[in-house]
Amino acid sequence: MNQASYFFCGIGGSGMLPLALIVAASGARVEGSDRSRDQGRTPEKFAWLEGRGFALHPQDGSGVTSPDQIVVASGAIEDTVPDVAAARRVGATLLTRPELLSRLFNAADTSVGVAGTSGKSTVTGMIARILADAGRDPTVMNGAVMKDVSDPSNPFASARVGSPDLFVAEVDESDGSIARYDATVAVVNNVALDHKSLEELHGLFGGFAGRAGRLVINLDNPGTAALAAGFPDAVTFSLTDPSAVLFADALEPRPHGAAFRLTARGRTPVDVTLKTPGAHNVANALAAVGAAMALGVDPADAAEALSRFSGIRRRLEVVGTAGGVTVIDDFAHNPDKIAATLKTLRDFPGRLLVFFQPHGHGPLKLMGAELAAAFDQGLAPDDVVMMPQPVYYGGTTDRSVGSEVVIGPLASSGRTAEVVASREAAADRLLGLARAGDRIVVMGARDDTLTEFAESLLGRLA
Repeated sequence: MNQASYFFCGIGGSGMLPLALIVAASGARVEGSDRSRDQGRTPEKFAWLEGRGFALHPQDGSGVTSPDQIVVASGAIEDTVPDVAAARRVGATLLTRPELLSRLFNAADTSVGVAGTSGKSTVTGMIARILADAGRDPTVMNGAVMKDVSDPSNPFASARVGSPDLFVAEVDESDGSIARYDATVAVVNNVALDHKSLEELHGLFGGFAGRAGRLVINLDNPGTAALAAGFPDAVTFSLTDPSAVLFADALEPRPHGAAFRLTARGRTPVDVTLKTPGAHNVANALAAVGAAMALGVDPADAAEALSRFSGIRRRLEVVGTAGGVTVIDDFAHNPDKIAATLKTLRDFPGRLLVFFQPHGHGPLKLMGAELAAAFDQGLAPDDVVMMPQPVYYGGTTDRSVGSEVVIGPLASSGRTAEVVASREAAADRLLGLARAGDRIVVMGARDDTLTEFAESLLGRLA
């Protein structure tokens, strides 16, 4: 039984909350604070945490009082945050979230690390489903809520607590912390522009792959295909190259899923049905099957388990339909994710009315042109895109680049694209434009209130 006392600064965050759940399950005392709680956002999440026995404090340093506490802070939280200052003042141990997660990950007898610019949460959830159905009882650290694990009493289940000896986790390249993880099985889904330059990303993913006992890697992405060339024993997967260890063809898009044929090298092909739509989710499924194969699970059994995979919250999630208009909630926030979402939605009829909230000023500065290109290439002529300014909760972020860097090029190319002053203004515009057959898509990351916004749009439509 773990007798340690942990304090999570930003306990409601997508990376912190599942880690707090896993640590608490080991018997440790868990407390925390969150700026969102102090500002009154997503109160139901914090009430749920308190209902699980977590003591929550204002993010003013008042909860950090003992040198015996282990204070866990996100890499994005600055030393000026009162909890961090209090930890230094009282002599508490201070860890970053990646430091704690990598310790748990590397201590497991068997570890599966899921890396890539896109698809990590879905692949992690798929692996969780496969291994659980195979009786392997994994502990799973995800960055998003897994529908297979959540239920009305557990609505924020982004972790699955099982055996500490089999640990499955997303590993993050955005802050460079991927360098901390030594995986038994490493999955590298794709390499594309997001938080860092492509040169930096290739170095980080290459090091992660090189330290792993077994590598599972995508042949269809140029970045990962180049990396795969250096690992001849890798479990490769592809939707275009039949020589891959795992190959998918005969893809059939469906409104609420997809079907395909899976061929594992040297085995009889099997038909697979997914509840998650899009070719990108077929690729995610191959990655998950590859990881399971590397752990000794028969690929046919893995594929059968995937037919029961319910999906991940905010990944092309249909909130509902009212008045003939469907509202969709989606996490897409970088060029690759946006392109995949739009491509999947364009397989079916209906105008798209997109509300996209950037997840920070820094990402706009890094990839504003690429975001504009993704929308320009993925939207139909009568589609609409609206953007507020990036989400900002305080701190010293450079705010010199705004949403105009995306909307400007789109408007210049003849798209119906505009910067909106507020969500309220965007809601009025979207609902004023919406007609039967349209789909309103709420896109963005790192802000749980986007789901509330999507739900409010549906409520007004009803």
